[in-house]
Amino acid sequence: MASAKSSKAKVPPLSEQELQQNYTNLQSDLQALAGKIGELEQEAEEHTLVLGTLEEALADEPDRKCFRLIGGVLVERTVKDVVPALQTNRDGIRKVVSTLAEQYKSKEQEFENFKRDYNIRSVVRA
Repeated sequence: MASAKSSKAKVPPLSEQELQQNYTNLQSDLQALAGKIGELEQEAEEHTLVLGTLEEALADEPDRKCFRLIGGVLVERTVKDVVPALQTNRDGIRKVVSTLAEQYKSKEQEFENFKRDYNIRSVVRA
């Protein structure tokens, strides 16, 4: 009993509105992070597909023309110029995804701690 009282004393008392607002904010943050992670994973996969196609062209015709969209402008390049840039972009995207995944895990832990500290249970509505 004494440990339950001491753990409750550590969390500041919040009004029902403040609890609801904090809960909603944490939930929104998690959804935003998950959406961004999904979007970037899809972009990295698209880069991988394009690189797979261009690897064949790089082996056969490295000076073959290809077009790349950079900042909304279609630019003509050669395959040998585009492949390294795409690999760098894909690797950068993957690093960002792993960073966002770590942020998601810490935010998820913060959310779980918040729910536990304030004894919040989700209610599923049918």
